[in-house]
Parts: sequence; structure tokens; C-alpha cells
Amino acid sequence: MPMKLNVKRTILVGMAFLSICSFWQFYDNVIPLILTKTFNLGDTWTGVIMALDNILALFMLPLFGALSDKMKMPIGRRMPFILCGTLFSVALLLLLNVADRTRNFVMFIAVLLLLLIAMGTYRSPAVALMPDVTPPPLRSKGNAIINLMGTLGAVYTLVMIKLLVKTPAEGQLTNYLPLILSIVVIMVVAVAILFATIRENKLREEMERTCREAGVQVGEGAEDSESAGEGNGAGGKLPKEVFRSLVFILLSIFFWFTAYNAVTTAWSRYAENVWKLTDGGYANCLLVATLAAVVAYIPIGVISSKIGRKKTILGGVVMMTVCYLIAAFLPDYYSWLYIVFAVIGIGWAAINVNSYPMVVEMARAGDIGKYTGTYYTFSMAAQVFTPIFSGFLLEHVSYRTLFPYAVVFSVLAFITMTQVRHGDSKPAVKKSALENFDVDD
Repeated sequence: MPMKLNVKRTILVGMAFLSICSFWQFYDNVIPLILTKTFNLGDTWTGVIMALDNILALFMLPLFGALSDKMKMPIGRRMPFILCGTLFSVALLLLLNVADRTRNFVMFIAVLLLLLIAMGTYRSPAVALMPDVTPPPLRSKGNAIINLMGTLGAVYTLVMIKLLVKTPAEGQLTNYLPLILSIVVIMVVAVAILFATIRENKLREEMERTCREAGVQVGEGAEDSESAGEGNGAGGKLPKEVFRSLVFILLSIFFWFTAYNAVTTAWSRYAENVWKLTDGGYANCLLVATLAAVVAYIPIGVISSKIGRKKTILGGVVMMTVCYLIAAFLPDYYSWLYIVFAVIGIGWAAINVNSYPMVVEMARAGDIGKYTGTYYTFSMAAQVFTPIFSGFLLEHVSYRTLFPYAVVFSVLAFITMTQVRHGDSKPAVKKSALENFDVDD
């Protein structure tokens, strides 16, 4: 029988990512307002402080991903990081509110820095938990569910912002305590559910046993299937051809994040300055793209299991490149652009669902956390680089450079992705010719 994804278990594993995404939605929306309104910082310094998370991530995510690979505890190797990271994060989040209410800038920056460090300690271990307990052929479907859980966490925070953040009286500060308490609750509850329901060591052993019985290798970085067990092959050198594929997919990740993040970070300014959208009309396009991605996550997970991850990613890159190209030639805004942004959202989902599973499938069995961190290093590097480089072009050349810039880096991503030869999903081997007619796969 073909292996089937345990959807309920994957949803429970996704509780960690739900917790993380609920925090980052708060961070992206509220921290800039506190910096500008409570502490009267300008946009430049606010941008510098807001970039700290990406800069820290360059170093912390691979470090703590690799450390979690080496952890051996009765509760697992990822769970200690998730539990401790969440505990410190919620405590620091409450302290952050104290610094805001007392207008203590030094305390605020110090607590914010510690909070970003605490969050960085468990992001890679939390994401690595899914491939730890999911057979390689099912990881794209699993990653689709994980992305959906993260989206739920982000939506929760947006709803809480709408319900709990009230406009203050003249001269008063916005009271963010109710919102912060709601974030603390969802983070604690989500991780508590994860800890109560997921037995990490037992499930990893069960996954490895299932793979052995099905003849599926756990990680292409292992030289043979015998080295795919826990701890085997960890830290060893990858075969040359696998390492080459890893380099090319990491370059692809950098390129498509460079293109996409340039558009998302500059979109509001572009829409107002070039297409003359007013009253926050730019947000509608981003909302359409987000909703299209959410709807597409699960179908894309299924499609990639049929045609392969690489082809699905290449299709997503082509979709986004064509949309960027269309936008580059438009002199004004048109209502049918909602369709263009929906296609961008679907293309981005096709990339996101499949790129991470491809990276960790190239890892040796004991190095999944390390490779999770490496994946985030390249995506975060792009998000540090592209606002600066694309912003320079916007300021000193023209706003019209935005979409051609995205086209160039998307084309580079397509070229490098064509050179990836490993990490693709593999259909289960049929035991008889008749099984090839089984459509239940």
C-alpha cells in the first residue's frame, strides 16, 4: 500500500508554526507603530530596527537548527528548543509592553533584542519537526498543511488587532496589553497542545521504520539506505552531485525571495506613486494574493506529489515571472490586476510548499535541523539584501525599476532551479503492473 499522510498529526505538528507566525504578524504590524509613535523614531531608524530579525536569523537559524540535530532528550531533539524558546519569548513579550507603557527606550530595545533572539532559538527546530516525522514522498503535502497552520496563526493576530486595539485619546499611547495577552495565550496554548499530543522520538522512529519497509530512503545525503537511521551520516560530507543540487536550490531560494520581497516591501509606495492608488487600495491586491496562496496550498501539495516538486516549483516561477512582466508594462492600475495578483499568490504557494522539502530531502538523516537553518539563511539573506538594493534603484533611478528588477531575479531563479537534480518527490514503487492503474494515490 502507498504511504499516506497522517493529516491530524501534521496539523498538531503545525501548532509550533502557528505559534511562531502569530508572533511575527504582531511584530510586523505593531512594533513599527510603537517605534514611530511612542519613541518618535523616523522611518529610516525604524527600518533599521525592523531589519534586526532578518540579520539575526542569518546566524541563529542555522546554528540552532544544527544544535537541535545533536540534542538527545527523552522528549525529543526539537521539543526542548520549542518549549524553552516559547517560555522565554512570552515572558519577554510581556516585558516589552512595560517598556512601551513607561516610554523607556533603552529597555524597549534591549528587551526587543532578547525577544528576537528567543524567537530565533526555536524557529528552525519547530520547522524541522515536520520532516522528522514525515516520510520524504509526503513532505510537500505536509509542508502545505504547515503553511496553512502558519497562516491561521497570522490571521488570528490580525483578528485580535481589529478587536483589541483601540484608538487612544489625544496625547495618550495605544494600549497594546490586551493584544499582547492574546498573543501570549495563543503561543502557550498552541505549544501546550503540541507537547501533549506529539511524542517526537516515537514518531521519528515510526517514520524511519515505515520508510525502510517501503524501500524509501530518508534523505538523499545518505550514501545508502542503511545510513538513513537516526544519527547515521550526520555531519558527513554530501556526495558531490547532491551537494551541487543543494547549492543550486539555495541560489534559487535567494533569487526568488529577492524578487518577491522587493515587490512586497515596495508595493504600497509603488501603487501610490505610479498607479495613484489611494485610501489604502494597495492592500486589496496583497489580500487577494494571500488568499489565493492559502486556497492553493493543499492542491499544490497534491499536484507536486504527482508531477514532482521541481516541475511544480518551475511552474510557480514561470507564473510569477509572467505576472511581474505584465505589471512592468502597465502605465495605470486596472481592476483585472486582481487576477494577476491571484496568480502571483498561487505561484508563490507552488514554490513555498516544495522548496523546503527539497532542501531537507538532500540532507543526511541526522542533519535536518542544520539544513532547515541553511534554507532560512538564504531566504533571510535575500530579505536583508533586496530592500536595500531595490530601494536604492527606486530612489535614485525610478519606481518603474521595481517589476523589471523582480523579472530579472525570477529568471535567475528559473535558470538555477533547472540545474537541481535531487530532492524531488518520488512515487512509491509499484509491486505489480496492475498497481499502476490504482488512482487512489
